[in-house]
Amino acid sequence: QVQLVESGGGLVQAGGSLRLSCAASGTIFSINAMGWYRQAPGKQRELVADITRGGSTNYADSVKGRFTISRGNAKNTLYLQMNSLKPEDTAVYYCNAPLFGIHYWGKGTLVTVSS
Repeated sequence: QVQLVESGGGLVQAGGSLRLSCAASGTIFSINAMGWYRQAPGKQRELVADITRGGSTNYADSVKGRFTISRGNAKNTLYLQMNSLKPEDTAVYYCNAPLFGIHYWGKGTLVTVSS
């Protein structure tokens, strides 16, 4: 079992920055990759970025060069630094951790970018 709790969302003007955090607990020593997904109103949930335990990263084209994913030294915290935010980044952002074929999700944190 894995529990994920996101924080750091909020309202920001276009061009601004936010840093999201995800605290993981439970059977976290077996987790390899973790990631951030987002779901905008009326749209499907999409991958934003993910990172392996070894530090390899993968980003959606829409956020490359603006967002940075990282993990804490203890590997139980996941971060997403979001710069140069755009109105189209408005969404609920979810932390994800796949483990033994099960995808664990947090409850999400809302990011709203005003124009």
